[in-house]
Amino acid sequence: MTRTNRNAVFGAAALLFAAASVVPARGQELSELPIPPGGNGASQRAEVSQWIGLVKVSIDYHSPSIHGRGTDRTGHIWGELIPWGLFDEGLGPSRATPWRAGANESTTISFSHDVKVEGKEIKAGTYALFLELAREGPWTWIFSSRRGWGSYQYDPKDDVLRVPVTAQESPATEFLTYGFDDRQAAAAVAYLQWEKKRVPMRIEVPNADALYVEEMRRDLRGWPGFNYQNWQTAAQFCADHKINLEEALVWADRAIREPFRNAAMGVEDFSTLQTKANVLEAMGRDAEARPVIAKALALPGTPAFSLYAYGAGRLAAGKKVEAMEVFRLNRDRHPEEKFWTYLGLARGYTAVGDKPNAIRSWEVALENVPPPQKANIPRFQKAYKALKENS
Repeated sequence: MTRTNRNAVFGAAALLFAAASVVPARGQELSELPIPPGGNGASQRAEVSQWIGLVKVSIDYHSPSIHGRGTDRTGHIWGELIPWGLFDEGLGPSRATPWRAGANESTTISFSHDVKVEGKEIKAGTYALFLELAREGPWTWIFSSRRGWGSYQYDPKDDVLRVPVTAQESPATEFLTYGFDDRQAAAAVAYLQWEKKRVPMRIEVPNADALYVEEMRRDLRGWPGFNYQNWQTAAQFCADHKINLEEALVWADRAIREPFRNAAMGVEDFSTLQTKANVLEAMGRDAEARPVIAKALALPGTPAFSLYAYGAGRLAAGKKVEAMEVFRLNRDRHPEEKFWTYLGLARGYTAVGDKPNAIRSWEVALENVPPPQKANIPRFQKAYKALKENS
């Protein structure tokens, strides 16, 4: 090809790129060298990641601006710069493409583990991310197994997942931006925001607790397994979430006896025995849990706070009689301790309706608040005041 013909081809390609208006200046388009994006940093590369529990979600994209190419495109982005539905960009084999949901190369989204997007399952991996706009009704996120340059080679047979979502009005945003909000323990909302639109997608980790258990199981086979407290932590996690309970009972026993045979010692104390009892209760084996916790309560040297915390747990579970027994035991075991013991009694007596003893216990506890608990004094006083006013 002659230089003249080559320049003509490149010139035609540049005009087509310019028509799309969401790609950088011609120099960057036609060069594979790392040169700066044109026009006030337009269409800079960006990446955003968010952990949802143990799952990492990453979005890699190029970020065009409203004022790209020196013009104000406010009000002309949606349905104009980016057409409604599928459209022909004039390049590549595809004559009906969605928007690349960014500029330049295909926007990609990566999941480290299997997740659900808008309630639909998608496997771990990296996907090209496209967006099909609709004049009316939902817009559609498209996850494709084919990654490339833009959407010029888009083929619907490569679609892995399509999910409809509702585009929302948003504050003006100069640069196309991806982000995450509504972050929860096992879910988050990823979103694209540009001009005055926000396009969300809810990502859920359906097996978040199971992933933690799997990670714990793997770690316990290595160096962390030489510490009995790690076995206890793993067992308690399972008890709290009522998951993997048969194995959790094994882990609880190892924390008490011998995590690694002839290499690491377990510890039988109130805390480890309590964890074993918690696992048994989670399994519905209360009759087996009772002698374990009785043994724990009989052990000497258990700190006042540990007994208070256990009693508070019984109270939260609605077991008022058991809680009062623990709070009284705590007072008898630690007569010199005037805060945790009487705080427990105050809450216990309140729960069983013994207001006079509850008020007296609150007064002793409030007179003996330790420095680390000073910030909680207003909350304690509020409970005490409410009790007195209703007595």
